[in-house]
Amino acid sequence: MKAKWKIAAVSFASIALITVNLYLIEKKESKVERTVFVENWTKVKKDTIRDTIQTKGVVKPVEEFDIYFDAKKNDFKKFLVKEGDEVAAGSPLFEYTTAELDALKANLEAEKTAAEGEIAGIDEYIGKLRTYQGTLTSNPDKAVIDDSVEKTLNIDVTTSSTDLIKSNIEQEMYKQELEKSSLNEKVKMYDAQLSSIEEQTSAVETASEADGVVKNINKNLNNPIISIVSTNMAIEGDFSEEEMKKAEVGMTIKASSPDLKKSLNGTIGRIHSYPAEEPSLKKGSRFPFQAMIEPEGEETEPLLVGSKVNLAVITNEKAGVPSIPEEAVHPKKQPHVYKLTKKGFVDKHYITKGLKAEGKQEIIKGPAVGEIILIEPNGVVKNHSHFITPIQLEKVKTKTYKKFTNREKVRYLLLGILEK
Repeated sequence: MKAKWKIAAVSFASIALITVNLYLIEKKESKVERTVFVENWTKVKKDTIRDTIQTKGVVKPVEEFDIYFDAKKNDFKKFLVKEGDEVAAGSPLFEYTTAELDALKANLEAEKTAAEGEIAGIDEYIGKLRTYQGTLTSNPDKAVIDDSVEKTLNIDVTTSSTDLIKSNIEQEMYKQELEKSSLNEKVKMYDAQLSSIEEQTSAVETASEADGVVKNINKNLNNPIISIVSTNMAIEGDFSEEEMKKAEVGMTIKASSPDLKKSLNGTIGRIHSYPAEEPSLKKGSRFPFQAMIEPEGEETEPLLVGSKVNLAVITNEKAGVPSIPEEAVHPKKQPHVYKLTKKGFVDKHYITKGLKAEGKQEIIKGPAVGEIILIEPNGVVKNHSHFITPIQLEKVKTKTYKKFTNREKVRYLLLGILEK
């Protein structure tokens, strides 16, 4: 009988406790109804937000140089390099002979002969002038002038004075010496050109235009006869139509790969405005681009041609801006977040959104850096509600408890029991 009484008493107490709790929960304006259990929260942080295009690329040489050979005018002799050889600008690549050199040599020899003939004529003329000049000085009465000299002087020796004739002769000889000097310079030039041709007669060499590696040699002499690729590497890839709307030349890129210890930096150097393949209704167009890699001194890791890399093209970036997780923003109607105040309330705050990327949301206007924000996008929260949080046992330390005085222990215990 006594056992039945105990069971009845316990049952009655349980029912009463449940009934009271249900009443408190359902009661309008009840504090229980307005209390929010907060499990996840975060602080507004000063952060860097990057909006990126994630794509892939392949490592290729920056440039390719094609060397051509005119087989109609020249006779090929031999290659001076092999495929895979590294060459510097000015390095000889192949030798050939040319019929044009023979014609050029004959023409230069003819011009040299003509110049030497003119020099000989000037020497003979100057000799006659000096002879006549000497006769005028020693025996003017017996001085006889050559008809060709008299015509050149353009003076009447029968009526002109001796001094005038001598003056004209001096001027004429000075003029002829200048002409002779000019012709001698021409002869020297012809000799230098002929000497250069003599050196090239055996073979003419074609040199590389830039530093690089010999990629291909066409032994059938079909053009291009040699292809050289630069030693500087770039990354090539392609953008989709949507990505093309955001991509621009000059944007920063970061390249990563399992083979690289750290990511490489660079910039978009070129974007083709025409698709890689002919446009089609059946599939989207892809637009090729090339990204230049920025050298970082000797620490830059060598990239093998053909290596595949993951690329992040930074289309927009903001550094040091207030940021919260994207899921903390309630997007309905006007965007807002819920801030946890020091007085124990959850307050709604409307915000002005900025850049959103990588799961982060920039706050242009709203809670400040350091303030605490609720992360429960699907939870129903009433403005200015009380909140409670789960106890974090890992932060409860026995050492901290022992530091309290007996009075503080009693005070905090009573607060925990009586706080509403």
